Amino acid sequence: MAEAGDPTLEQGLLANPEESNQLTYTGDGSVDFSGNPVVKEKTGRWKACPFILGNECCERLAYYGISTNLVTYLTKKLHDGNSSAARNVTTWQGTCYLTPLIGAILADAYWGRYWTIATFSTIYFIVSHLY
Repeated sequence: MAEAGDPTLEQGLLANPEESNQLTYTGDGSVDFSGNPVVKEKTGRWKACPFILGNECCERLAYYGISTNLVTYLTKKLHDGNSSAARNVTTWQGTCYLTPLIGAILADAYWGRYWTIATFSTIYFIVSHLY
């Protein structure tokens, strides 16, 4: 593994790929899981993009599908009062808008975006199949 002050690493970072056969590194200090510098040609792809877009699409469909009829459902089927139903819907909507902030803090400070998405998607999948 190349050390931080290794001149061959710096030459690899600064090398022009058209002039030599050396690999071009990202140059921004990015490292892979092993701690090695990241090769520019092997990074930056959107492998998780379809998963993220599908997850967001399902989340938006669920939110708007529920929110449009929730007060009616709480008052007509569950015989909740209007004020109680409105309070419950407002609490639910606030929770829906605040939980992404918690996820953002976890993703930025601790787990990273992919592990955060994978963890909460797994929790969502397990809980949704329990009921």
